Amino acid sequence: MTTLHPRPARPGRTRPGPAGRGARPWRRVVGDYVSLTKPRIIELLLVTTFPVMFLAERGVPPMWLIVATLVGGTLAAASANVLNCYLDRDIDAQMHRTSTRPLVTGAISPRSALVFGAVLGVASVLWLGLVVNWLSAWLALGAITLYVVFYTIVLKRRTSQNIVWGGVAGCMPVLIGWSAVTDGLSWAALVLFLVVFFWTPPHYWPLSMRFKEDYAAAGVPMLPVVAEDIAVGRQVVVYAWVTVLTSLVLVPVALMGWVYTVVAGVAGAVFVVESHRLLGRARAGVTGPPLGAMRLFHFSISYLTLLFLGVAVDPLLHLPLT
Repeated sequence: MTTLHPRPARPGRTRPGPAGRGARPWRRVVGDYVSLTKPRIIELLLVTTFPVMFLAERGVPPMWLIVATLVGGTLAAASANVLNCYLDRDIDAQMHRTSTRPLVTGAISPRSALVFGAVLGVASVLWLGLVVNWLSAWLALGAITLYVVFYTIVLKRRTSQNIVWGGVAGCMPVLIGWSAVTDGLSWAALVLFLVVFFWTPPHYWPLSMRFKEDYAAAGVPMLPVVAEDIAVGRQVVVYAWVTVLTSLVLVPVALMGWVYTVVAGVAGAVFVVESHRLLGRARAGVTGPPLGAMRLFHFSISYLTLLFLGVAVDPLLHLPLT
């Protein structure tokens, strides 16, 4: 078990802000602000928003509605990520993989980031409320609040179960996509919400296993920091199984056809096998990069992408099971 010992900020890690170096090229400034929004995370969130709209519509939703929902969802996710960077700038300075973020280097001031994140949040709620519907807007506001307050402030630095319950925020795009089309929610939307909920730990814990020394140095009690690799591997396997089984519940609930069923079954089987392989390597005493935690991390993204692609395609090429 690793003991958490937050260390002081690395001297010389933070560079002088823009004022001390003169004006910077506008493209670099824009790039720094964009990086605060964590575009790769936004892409993953949109992967779960876009396909759900097709299932809710049982066909192709109006193009303007798709675009409007994705714009609003992007603004909401960007707001949450920027505010997360603002609140976590102290521990980001302790971690190698986050030590070059603009708030750590001084490229963007904390006040500017706070204003930027708040403006994005207000814009997302107003955009979704006025252009899509107010249910989607309130769900977006809920997602921002859950990620910023519930996960970042309350859970992240206090419990090893932070990503489990904090991951609820990452499930909200499913509900936003469904409500954008129907102006309501349904059991099918709830099942997909739970799929993302159960998928989050076996997606994020392998990443935490790879960078657990970073998290330990920053004093963040991610599960791989406070538990042995074998214990983490067991949890990953359990959550992977529950994720796949939950994905199959959608078949009777939403009357899915062969396309989704085959994709969910095959991709899910590979996801479970990869999780067991990670556990097997941990039991064999393999540590560090050879443990292959990042292999499972990257495949988990592929799994979710394929699963939700099946969600979108199935109603378009519906081949009933019976």
